[in-house]
Amino acid sequence: MQQPTNHPNRKKFVRWGAALLTSLAAFKLFTPKKKPRKPIVQMLTQDGRLVIVDRDQVVNGKKITDTELQQWIKK
Repeated sequence: MQQPTNHPNRKKFVRWGAALLTSLAAFKLFTPKKKPRKPIVQMLTQDGRLVIVDRDQVVNGKKITDTELQQWIKK
């Protein structure tokens, strides 16, 4: 009595490959898209708190000097 040989044949290989490619394509198609993040800036308020602000809200992006900063912060 011969034992049945269970070698994978070509059709099974092609079907599994097609199923794998289809599942990867479907996974990529149905994953949610990431929204692009807005650029943010960290700024110091007059009372000394650090806040995060959208870059669009900043009118002038000019940096100030250390002496201007020391005069601006309330002590």
